[in-house]
Amino acid sequence: MSTLTWAVAAVLTDEAGRVLLCRRDRGGRWALPGGRLHRLECPTGAVAGEVRRESGCPVEVADLVGLYHLSGSPCGGPPTPDPLPDVLVHVFRARAHRDAALAPPAGYTLSWHLPDRLPAEVTPVTRAAVADARAGRSGVLRDLRPDPATGNPTGDSVPPAPRGASTVRPTP
Repeated sequence: MSTLTWAVAAVLTDEAGRVLLCRRDRGGRWALPGGRLHRLECPTGAVAGEVRRESGCPVEVADLVGLYHLSGSPCGGPPTPDPLPDVLVHVFRARAHRDAALAPPAGYTLSWHLPDRLPAEVTPVTRAAVADARAGRSGVLRDLRPDPATGNPTGDSVPPAPRGASTVRPTP
């Protein structure tokens, strides 16, 4: 059994509707700016700090797009041969402060992308969260476990519950 990693990220758009993505210079996939949630941190407070750390841009958190669970094990199935990390990501919509300039730290590259033209090398959480944010969704619960037949993330989601209700995802 793996240890769950908690993380935060933000869908940050510019006036042209493009989404800010970041990538480590040593390779890897493009992702939303954000990072791991450290113990005793509130996700809404942590996301602004993580976005600023990766982009140099101060932001204001607008709302929660959703919670995205990425795991290497298909729901109810055995682990895949090359398991993904077990991560739960709180993804928020955020707005950059007016006149904020991007200033990534050494080792990071930032780039603006149209939501319908994301790079092929984008994380599953990024692809799902950008699609949900673009569709105007809030409060999404999305399970990105791989499909047992293909190994690709399924993107199954649970619609947000009405205000005051709770959502429970049935297990197969």
